[in-house]
Amino acid sequence: MNLLMIGGDTTVAAGEDGALYQMLRRFSAHWDRIDMICPRAPGTQARTVHGNVHFYPSPWPKLFQPWFIVRQGRKLMKERQYDLVVTHDFGTFYTGIGTYFLTRGQGVPYVSEIHHIDGYPRAMTWREKMYRALAKIYLRWVWRHVLAIRVVNTVEVPELLKKLGVPQEKILHLSSFYLDFDVFHPMPDEPCNYDLLFVGRLASNKGLFTLLDALAQVKQTYPAVRLGILGRGPLLGAVEERITALNLGANVTFIPRQPSAPAVARVYNQAKMLICASTAEGGPRVTVEAMACGVPVISTPVGVMVELVEDGINGLLFHWDAAELAGKVNQLLANEKKCAEIGERGRLAVQKFQADEVIQRYAQGYQDLVRRSKES
Repeated sequence: MNLLMIGGDTTVAAGEDGALYQMLRRFSAHWDRIDMICPRAPGTQARTVHGNVHFYPSPWPKLFQPWFIVRQGRKLMKERQYDLVVTHDFGTFYTGIGTYFLTRGQGVPYVSEIHHIDGYPRAMTWREKMYRALAKIYLRWVWRHVLAIRVVNTVEVPELLKKLGVPQEKILHLSSFYLDFDVFHPMPDEPCNYDLLFVGRLASNKGLFTLLDALAQVKQTYPAVRLGILGRGPLLGAVEERITALNLGANVTFIPRQPSAPAVARVYNQAKMLICASTAEGGPRVTVEAMACGVPVISTPVGVMVELVEDGINGLLFHWDAAELAGKVNQLLANEKKCAEIGERGRLAVQKFQADEVIQRYAQGYQDLVRRSKES
């Protein structure tokens, strides 16, 4: 089968060996050919990876991406027959809008992938509130045109879709957690460089100010507490200002960008715990990777966390409150035995996300969907 995928991830087209590149290494084995249309970004160019995955980045600004999707997609459709088109929908849904016009009258079914919804369950900025409202309008419309809506968790997004009128038979759950346990595993010989670790983009939905406010409270009990931040993003300047305002300069370290997944796994293993203070997530992937490394996770109940974490058993949950987060951190810092037990239970909880098996189910789910469509 041939697959046409349309999304916003530019890392592979830019030559990076990241999560998408590694996923495609396994996923490509289940398809004759995969073509991927993505936006323009620094360093992007047409590339072929894993022998049968071909990337086509736009030469135009993102504003014109729907037109590029139609133009490039129609060109590819003239060259070969596709069994399915998949669009990763998010933000302003420019990929989904472009895909709708691309597939009209072409006789090729398409699937919308909704990993998460900006501003849901909590919106922190007016922009996130606008995106959340836009998502509700889009989802009420798009389900009537797609073969299915793929979701990556079983509670948060499916419940919203049902409230918006999406029929259960149109909701397809296929996990997006593909863990290579040869990479993400406990490394007892790594030094403990950080008491707390944050990994992710410095963006409004990541709850960084909540984390820093909690750190300031933890510092009252543990003056030398250490937070490592691995990530960059638009809030870097604001985060640095908050660190200064809270007198946390000696407590926070910005970790340089890591070149590979094994390098990131080593950073996880250098921390006593990982914190996720996000207000909206599909995964989040970093929590699951940290759990695979045996690192205890303290997270808000976003994405898959609400269904994966048993509070106090294999992880800890808090509800976007800095004082509550500080209390959870203090619990683990004060009790090394409990910290280790939660880390080990968390590691066991994510064993179901073994990469080969999850990616095979991902590919099989789409292929079964295509077969059922052709039979109906």
